[in-house]
Amino acid sequence: MPAVRPGYHVIDHPADLGIEAFGGNLIEAFEQAGLGLMSVILDVDSVEPKESRQLALQASDLEHLLVKWLTEILYLYDGERFAGGRFQISELSPQDLRAKVTGESFSEKKHETRLDVKAITYHQLSVEQNEEGGRVRVFLDI
Repeated sequence: MPAVRPGYHVIDHPADLGIEAFGGNLIEAFEQAGLGLMSVILDVDSVEPKESRQLALQASDLEHLLVKWLTEILYLYDGERFAGGRFQISELSPQDLRAKVTGESFSEKKHETRLDVKAITYHQLSVEQNEEGGRVRVFLDI
């Protein structure tokens, strides 16, 4: 069976915007969800890998961990004005996530913004791992 190629796509929803991300495993799916989130906010191709932020998160399960992961990426952007463009997870278990977010300080002159994401929601949240790979779905409050 061929390996699942990492990626993501945006899902239209009447009130929100969804991201479905996938990869050969859950680590790749979580990384792609981070990329998908930032692609909704700005043009990620304009983000250069100039500096990194280390993240260590804990949660009760993978679904909650996904929401915390994306919420932290959103906080880096909104709270610290840090535009993430690359997402590397070094550890992922049902309760723990360790990762590096690489990017640069947000610049209105350099980074073309798209949509303002208010929050990550639990609406239709799903995290799945099977023999074909990992897949996550999450909706954003915009």
